[in-house]
Order: sequence, then structure tokens, then C-alpha cells
Amino acid sequence: METWRIVAASLMAVGGFILALVAMAQTRDRRGRDQLDVLRTGAIALGILAVITLLVATVLPSTVSWGLVAASWIMVGVVTLAD
Repeated sequence: METWRIVAASLMAVGGFILALVAMAQTRDRRGRDQLDVLRTGAIALGILAVITLLVATVLPSTVSWGLVAASWIMVGVVTLAD
């Protein structure tokens, strides 16, 4: 496996995990949501993250892979800087 794929997949996994945690926190903060809703949101987000990370690590071309990594980290930056 090429080195850039390992680096891109690792960055995608870390950024996506942060976004999954944010999605779970936002679900928890909504009124009328219970723990099952939070767990369901986390499972869906982590499932999508696993598929995207696997695609980045194996078959996607470099421009698409790095575009997804950049987009995820831009979202992490926006979410962490938002009030």
C-alpha cells in the first residue's frame, strides 16, 4: 500500500471520528432525544466513516481522497470554531 493512502486514511478516520462525536452531541442536546437516538446516530456516522475510510485506503484516486480529507478537516474547523 502506498504511504499517501495510509496517511490520508488515518487523517480521514481521526477527522471523521471527531465529526461523529459532534453529531452525537448535537443529537443529545435536542429535546426529547434519548440515549438510543444518540447511539443510533453514532452507529450510522461511524458506519459511513468506516466505508469512506476504506475507500480512501483502497480504491479512490488521490485527488478525491485528499479532497474528502480536506473537506472533513474543514468541517471539524468550522464546528469547533462555531459558537
